[in-house]
Amino acid sequence: QVQLVESGGGLVQAGGSLRLSCAASGRTFGSYAIGWSRQAPGKEREFVAAISWNGDRTYYADFVKGRFTISRDNAENTVWLQMNSLKSEDTAVYYCAYGRTRTYSYTPSVPDFRSWGQGTQVTVSS
Repeated sequence: QVQLVESGGGLVQAGGSLRLSCAASGRTFGSYAIGWSRQAPGKEREFVAAISWNGDRTYYADFVKGRFTISRDNAENTVWLQMNSLKSEDTAVYYCAYGRTRTYSYTPSVPDFRSWGQGTQVTVSS
């Protein structure tokens, strides 16, 4: 599986926005769901959001609903995570990964994904 590469992280004030990107090369990108997770220091990795292979279904953790939006463009082999109304508790390293299937009939969690990227740091100052 081709590695996914995250970008777009940075330092932002509380209430601000960031847009993360998850990019890959290869023809298989559009065949799988893609998901985002995050991990803060001293905490377990947690699921954030995911999108089905063709973008017709999206999934969100309760703590980001209404603030984060996931989207994808298979022609560009890219998935984006638009993060608005950021809070200090959103500070973490954010990772993207391939799903194990094209779509899910439930809200997936971290074990439903594989081949996590190297991550991008998001720091929200209060």
